[in-house]
Order: sequence, then C-alpha cells, then structure tokens
Amino acid sequence: MCLAVPGRILDIEGDDPLLRSGRVRFGGIVKTVNLSCVPEARVDDFVLVHVGMALSRIDEEEARQVFRYLEQMGDLDELVTAHINSEEGA
Repeated sequence: MCLAVPGRILDIEGDDPLLRSGRVRFGGIVKTVNLSCVPEARVDDFVLVHVGMALSRIDEEEARQVFRYLEQMGDLDELVTAHINSEEGA
C-alpha cells in the first residue's frame, strides 16, 4: 500500500529549490525529507510525505485527521515499527 504520511516541518536547509530539504516530525519520529515539490512550505507547515519526498502542504486539521485514520487502521504502528527496524539495520 502506498501511503503519504503527514508531518510538521521543524527546520529547512538549502537555498537551491531542487536541493531544499527539511527535518519533519511524524509523531515521535523525525526524518529529513526533500522539499523540492513544495517550494512554498515553511517551518511549522504540515506536509504529506511519501518515500522521503514532501508532496504537498496540508493544514493542521487535515494532518490530524490523517493520523486518526492511520491509528484506526493500525498503520501508524507499522510505520513506527518499520522506522525502528530501519534504524537498527543502519
């Protein structure tokens, strides 16, 4: 299943629009993601992220709603477990 997960931008690095990245918080997980598809995104904005790429900006309520759906489906636990496993293998 392909899934875009909402997260909040904590900080942004880079001036080149194609190389711009930011640290994004997904609940308790923080990952660096590519922000080239959302040049308008700023710190504290919420973005939908798929495989390390922020695809679009969304408002905070929509982000919370997606997290609720993920929790109801049990997919949030799978995402956290996958993250933990990938960190252990690194």
